[in-house]
Amino acid sequence: MTERRTYSYLGPAGTFTEAALDQVPEARGHDWRAVHNVGEALADVLEGRSHAAMIAIENSVEGGVSTTLDALATLPGLRIIGEYLVNVNFVLVAAPGTRLDDVQVIAAHPVAYAQCHGWLGEHLPRHAHVPAASNVASAIGVLDGTLPAQAAIAAPGIVAHHEVEVLAEQIGDNDNAVTRFVLVSKTVAPAEPTGADKTSLIIELPDDRPGALLEMLEQFSTRGINLSLLQSRPVGDALGRYRFVVDADGHAHDERMADALLGIRRFSPRVVFLGSYPRADRKIVQYPERYADEVFVEARDWLRALIHGEPEA
Repeated sequence: MTERRTYSYLGPAGTFTEAALDQVPEARGHDWRAVHNVGEALADVLEGRSHAAMIAIENSVEGGVSTTLDALATLPGLRIIGEYLVNVNFVLVAAPGTRLDDVQVIAAHPVAYAQCHGWLGEHLPRHAHVPAASNVASAIGVLDGTLPAQAAIAAPGIVAHHEVEVLAEQIGDNDNAVTRFVLVSKTVAPAEPTGADKTSLIIELPDDRPGALLEMLEQFSTRGINLSLLQSRPVGDALGRYRFVVDADGHAHDERMADALLGIRRFSPRVVFLGSYPRADRKIVQYPERYADEVFVEARDWLRALIHGEPEA
């Protein structure tokens, strides 16, 4: 018998987060728990209500999701075990019988709202915005009257779950918009490397001085490691204090990445290792031959021989 597991996601049914969770083969046939926000999803994991949680971490238009990045930076005991990509576009919906001319206030999740500025500015230039907890919650709030709005920005899948009037389709400003989601569990050892992996870290600088950020970045560049994400977030204890969220191509088991992690650990007063996991696109990580594992192993063996007084070959 397979142990029954629970997965938390930003609900209710019909959200982009649910679409991301649907990409996880091991989650199918198990219990999915809809929650109201990222904090609740991660609390489910830490407190044992869920095996893992699916949360949005980055959008190709808006960048990193600040609530997720800050939560991962401050909540110990979590580990990213996978990433998933969802193409994003939106519809404008309302209660049946509503016309576009009736709309004065729009309910929307702030990230979704930011991705529809162009269309809204052209078609509803005088509208007001009411924030909602999720794309589906915005539509439900309009339908049941709990949000003071006549229309909502939602995912196209909303029509499969609720009776709504679709006032407009494809209202996103970028047809190529993609949201990146990560599956987060309690701390576990990273899965074996696949060759198409990513390592996520949160790094604090040792002090505020010229060149400190460059010194941190050199820990990766001198080992041939490409960074696919570098974003600053305020630490929160004083103005001018920032931590950096880093996605680096490669796995902690790779010699070059392991060497970089040691360098980062020596450099930074606080490093949060979020995980090494397969890339969503399964694209094999490319790097110059001088950074191959064998080069690092040979250099380490050479130094060991010197220290032990072995004759050079």
